[in-house]
Amino acid sequence: MPRRTATMLASTLMLIALLCAGVLIPVPYAEMSPGPTVNTLGDHDGEPVLQVSGHRTYPADGHLNMTTVRVTSADFRMNLVEAVYGWLAHDTKIVPHDTLYPDGKTEEQSTQENAEEFSQSQESAKVAALKELHIPVTSWVIVSTVIKDSPAEGLLHAGDVIKAVDGTQVKQPSDVAKLVTKHKPGQKVVFTVVPAKEQAAAEKAHRTATKTQDVAITTTDSDDKGAHRAIVGISAGTDHTFPFTIDIKLADVGGPSAGLMFSLGIYDKLTPGNLTGGKFVAGTGTIDDDGTVGPIGGIEMKTVGARAKGAQYFLTPADNCASAAKDTPGGLTLVKVKKIGDALDALKDIREGRTADLPKCTTKG
Repeated sequence: MPRRTATMLASTLMLIALLCAGVLIPVPYAEMSPGPTVNTLGDHDGEPVLQVSGHRTYPADGHLNMTTVRVTSADFRMNLVEAVYGWLAHDTKIVPHDTLYPDGKTEEQSTQENAEEFSQSQESAKVAALKELHIPVTSWVIVSTVIKDSPAEGLLHAGDVIKAVDGTQVKQPSDVAKLVTKHKPGQKVVFTVVPAKEQAAAEKAHRTATKTQDVAITTTDSDDKGAHRAIVGISAGTDHTFPFTIDIKLADVGGPSAGLMFSLGIYDKLTPGNLTGGKFVAGTGTIDDDGTVGPIGGIEMKTVGARAKGAQYFLTPADNCASAAKDTPGGLTLVKVKKIGDALDALKDIREGRTADLPKCTTKG
């Protein structure tokens, strides 16, 4: 066989072997890509995304779109060819698998966690919008979850209202951990609570729950990677009573990143006029009860998805600005926001045509 032919044959076989290896060898990466965008002022699956009853609402035209990211499943095993293709593509992002599913988190666990975060983001969006409108909201600290086989199991229940710990009044969720960790593992801590059933009955009867009970729990030592401390095995959260009903109808979406856009949509429906002035505005960001906007993951994919739908402006959490500005889709203006008030100010500038005044994102933040 001529040397040239042999060389070409060997090269071809080597290339085939490399391609086979690329297809067969798994790599520890996952893929992110733009997901659906949904107009919080519009309909989804045939019904309004935001539904308000018991309070006057106003027509809310325009676009205030929340954005999402698609990710590969926890059990998806990417091969080298797929990883290289993803790295080269503009509309996908390849990230370490553990970034999306840390500590071996399963698909089911991730879905449950995202659902809980999504539910909490809806509540915070309602609170933030109503506070901005100076509409009173009643809030209290509750038991969000009880860890299986923990000291609190069977003694405290999800939905119990925590009034005090060791006689000290609890005003916010972080107070609970501070008071429990004053103890040493093995010591007793006393929770004063309104049982969840009593609280539910009081809300149904439109009265304030008054029946409390003291629950003594023996603390145990933490077994996580943090410093040793006393714990009882619960997580505390916040619940609210609203003066009227606000429903957010959006299935198959998880995580907390739609909070900002939900709050703006609620604000728009409860106020006369049009927040966007007819412009197509999209955005993302978590929001807490006080209206602070927090960072999210997958910002680059969300801007791509928003622009593909026609967005002209993108409300961007300040902490995501530097990443988003590195590769902004053409025709999309990134607007930096830290609070819901910043977003409302920016929307006023947008609808009044003062785009030069907008706080724009840069690669420095």
